[in-house]
Amino acid sequence: MKMTWVGVMAIGLAAMLATPLIAEATAAENSTNKEVVLGFSQRRIAGSDWWKTLIQGAKDEAAKKNVKLEVLDANGDTVRQNGDVNTLILKKVDAIVINPNDPLGLAQAIKAANEAKIPVVAVNCALDDSLLKSIYGYVVEDQIATGARGGYLLGPAVAAKYAGEKNAKAVVIGGYPGDVLSDLRAKGFMQGYQKFVDENPGKGVPLTYLPMRYGHWIPNDAMPVMRDIATANPDLKVVFSESDVMHAGLVQALKAAGIWDNILMAEYDGYETTVKEMIDNPKGPVQVLTTNEPYRQGVAAVDMAIRAATGHAAEGTVFVDTVAFDVSNAQKYYDPSKVLVDTVQ
Repeated sequence: MKMTWVGVMAIGLAAMLATPLIAEATAAENSTNKEVVLGFSQRRIAGSDWWKTLIQGAKDEAAKKNVKLEVLDANGDTVRQNGDVNTLILKKVDAIVINPNDPLGLAQAIKAANEAKIPVVAVNCALDDSLLKSIYGYVVEDQIATGARGGYLLGPAVAAKYAGEKNAKAVVIGGYPGDVLSDLRAKGFMQGYQKFVDENPGKGVPLTYLPMRYGHWIPNDAMPVMRDIATANPDLKVVFSESDVMHAGLVQALKAAGIWDNILMAEYDGYETTVKEMIDNPKGPVQVLTTNEPYRQGVAAVDMAIRAATGHAAEGTVFVDTVAFDVSNAQKYYDPSKVLVDTVQ
């Protein structure tokens, strides 16, 4: 086919005009496909396999989703955690995940992230209600509901062991005073246990609670607290441990006080070593365990942060799934290859 000179010129002109448009489109595509970089400010890692598992879940999900994740460890220091968040802001990450060391202590850092237009996702430990409105979302398990399932499941064991008693002395061992997690888990456990008592009049054993005490989520700190309680209350019957990270310290203290075999316990978090103890000693003190799913929380937090970084609407609180079980079905959740019970599919 013949091509006139005018036709050739028209095609050339069209190509010249199209070149900037193509370049602009390519640049726009590259900008939308740029690597997502997330920051993770962890309250502490050392001393807790739970926290290590949380971080591992986040790292694995980041690798799976092909995003970069930078983790900073505040080592239990709120001032340092504020500094860590500010460091991530200066690095211009696309979103920040925080596991707060203090519910109110990160107000300055969150304000700075907001001013830098970097979305913030909280995971595991709660922020104060006054700060929740300033973040993109919060990933956690429903701690009241989870605690309630554990309390309810402990009811039959207490009713069987202490049948006919008017009440039994109990204590809750939490993390830190003022920690929202501690309060929510205690509230859930008490509600769940009382529900069993209310539904089983004449069978359920009412509990009289000692003042709540705190073991800082680690065995070495929980041990002297439990020792003091057990020494002053040799008639103690029920212990609800809000984290079986503290388990070894509680056991040591209760054995030293000579009342280990008299105790019935429900624990929270879901260490496989605790599951094994329940399997090996079904008539022993530990009767109930609820999971807290740190790996699942790490995965969910990274997924939420990716959505935050890519312009999705704020999500509020998102609960991950958990399970609660007693000695009758502990075997179902035992996997010696894992540190904590993990129900991620």
